[in-house]
Amino acid sequence: MAEPEVTTVSEKGQVVIPQAVRNKLGLKPKTRLLVYGYDDTVILKKLHLPDVRAEWKRLKKIVDERIKEYGELSEKEIAEEVKAYRREKGLK
Repeated sequence: MAEPEVTTVSEKGQVVIPQAVRNKLGLKPKTRLLVYGYDDTVILKKLHLPDVRAEWKRLKKIVDERIKEYGELSEKEIAEEVKAYRREKGLK
């Protein structure tokens, strides 16, 4: 475990994360962090956001493959599938 380092909170509430920690965790400018506060403890956790564009492309590919294999569903068929799923899960 690394030795702890000391930093100071500025008048604006800003904190400098020591360079060694930034390097170790790969923190770059614009990196998003979750901030947890509990009693006298503050925890910063690197936030991993999904690549929405890549996820959309992946889902679109799956849908396109299923359409190719099974054909498109009508609005009515989609509504019936949603109702059946909700009944099965006890949602409605």
